Amino acid sequence: MLTLLDSCRGLAPDLGPRRYGLVTSCDGGLLEVSGLNAPIGTQCRIAHGRGALGAEVIGFRNGHALAMLLGDTVMLRPGARVRTEGHPGMLAVGDAFLGRAVDGEGLPIDGGPAIPAREEWPAGGVRASALDRSPVREPFDTGVRALNALTTFGVGQRIGVMAGSGVGKSVLLDMIARGAQAEVVVVGLIGERAREVSDFVERHMAGEKRARTAVVAVPADHAPNLRIRGALLATSLAEQFRAKGKRVLLIMDSLTRVAHAAREIALLLGEPGAARGYPPSALATITKLVERAGNSAASGGSITGLYTVLADGDSQDDPVVDTARAILDGHVVLSRELAQRGQYPAIDIAASLSRVMNDITSREHQALARQFRAFIAAHEANRDLVLMGAYRAGADPQLDRAIAMHPQLVAFLGQPQGEVVPIDASVESLVRLLGAPQQ
Repeated sequence: MLTLLDSCRGLAPDLGPRRYGLVTSCDGGLLEVSGLNAPIGTQCRIAHGRGALGAEVIGFRNGHALAMLLGDTVMLRPGARVRTEGHPGMLAVGDAFLGRAVDGEGLPIDGGPAIPAREEWPAGGVRASALDRSPVREPFDTGVRALNALTTFGVGQRIGVMAGSGVGKSVLLDMIARGAQAEVVVVGLIGERAREVSDFVERHMAGEKRARTAVVAVPADHAPNLRIRGALLATSLAEQFRAKGKRVLLIMDSLTRVAHAAREIALLLGEPGAARGYPPSALATITKLVERAGNSAASGGSITGLYTVLADGDSQDDPVVDTARAILDGHVVLSRELAQRGQYPAIDIAASLSRVMNDITSREHQALARQFRAFIAAHEANRDLVLMGAYRAGADPQLDRAIAMHPQLVAFLGQPQGEVVPIDASVESLVRLLGAPQQ
């Protein structure tokens, strides 16, 4: 393995003078620095006491740079020296991140040595023409029976998993990460609980999966710009692997936490809130992030993006949910009511959609999926009547069959967390359940 010393061999030392600035004010983590001529996105180190604080330039005003701390303001003093480091707008990427867990700055959090990554990638991605994106033509195996059979995903598709808190988004992502077929898996755990980070690393960074998995984790108690930087690093890693022709699965948990971090930064900079307190730039941040996934015609690689979206108050009209649903190629809605009935994963099939399913599946498969949805929708629409005994058998033949098959339909949608069902087996189970498709 390439060591850190080997990576430094042959590099010319920088012997030029190093400029620095001075901290003039600090307001809620937003620093004003004089004498620092640095572009937006530059990483900085602030000397304080015996150590150094990290910061990132996020704007400028009246000739002074505005920076946001990557840590706490404890021990920070006026007049502290601020020095720039690294290359502005560039992030370290490469194969050295495989098998490792890092934070938003690319520093290891798994107890391992420093990562000797010499390759760099633009933090904002490499923008390509819309015609340089290959269409989605191959199915993507998630290992989850309900998704494979009823909302079939495609290689290079961007999918959102939408639900309120505590309904099972992270559990469903865990199932997909275990059963998905991909050459490289990049996981961004942004703004989540630290316990979930350690649990995920323990489960998925072991065995043969470790060599093809990279984890970027920035828990909820970290600075907002560090959370955004973590999301950008995970996406940049996926883009660089795609440029090498790899099939990448990018998992982002969660897109809402990224929007929350962008909202904090925008409000600090004085941008007015618009949709439920979200400034326009906060919603634009998640749009730019999602658009970077997809297929590449130049390299032949792909990024299949899977993003969780937290619906505040279980509202599907939340600005982040609405924005994500409009830009994504499909969405999976998890229902709290189904979870309370004991159905896991609690996928609301009637509200879920894959916009590329008709392009990658056979007509027979599509007909069976529509028939399954019709049975589920008919039963849910008349559920109260059936439970009260007010429905008279024979009034609606489709509803009669939906009532008779309801236990089997619910059993088809459910799946234990540790079980993996390939896409071929999922379709075969659907055929056995419903028989020949009714055109």
